[in-house]
Amino acid sequence: MRILVVEDEPTLQAQLVAAIAGAGHTVEAAADGREAQYLGEVEDFDAVVLDLGLPLIDGLSVLRRWRAAGRRMPVLILTARASWQEKVAGMDAGADDYLAKPFHMEELLARLRALLRRLGEHASAEWHCGAISLDTRAARVLVDGLELPLTSHEFKLLAQLMQRKGEVLSRTEVAEHLYPQDSERDSNTIEVFVGRLRKKLPEGSIETVRGLGYRLVDSAAAA
Repeated sequence: MRILVVEDEPTLQAQLVAAIAGAGHTVEAAADGREAQYLGEVEDFDAVVLDLGLPLIDGLSVLRRWRAAGRRMPVLILTARASWQEKVAGMDAGADDYLAKPFHMEELLARLRALLRRLGEHASAEWHCGAISLDTRAARVLVDGLELPLTSHEFKLLAQLMQRKGEVLSRTEVAEHLYPQDSERDSNTIEVFVGRLRKKLPEGSIETVRGLGYRLVDSAAAA
């Protein structure tokens, strides 16, 4: 999944980026409200971790502008102010969850997993497609109960396909979720990753829809 972290404190931002990337996600970061608003309006993210006390434009204003522009990605608010009035203001502005500083990183990751589950049909932290199981907490994949070794990019690709199983994902969508914004996105490289992942999964799990992209299916059900 592709996550935007908006935090102006450098140490905390680095910790958030490292923890979320370590959980298998592609992470972009912004340090002020102006940059955050721009990224949230022009790029597609699966979720956002948004600090409220930002320079240039405060976090609540950024969130209100995103929602007014029709951006509906789940947003987890971070704030040093834990009053109930602040929480109500955040929820009214369009936040999906709220976490007061200081916090434990494991709690933030758990809340982020919960927000991401709402994007699809997954009711738990373990996602399934036929013989394939993906544990979002442990960043681990099993096929028929046996652990499947995957590279970081292969795991991110599979997680994206699992999140939207049955849907066709374009090469552009796949690239956006595998690479940060300022990285070069090569469609040939995407084909290589898909090919490698396809060889590791049960035959027929990843379908190529000519001219459109890729789709994950239950290979046993499709047979």
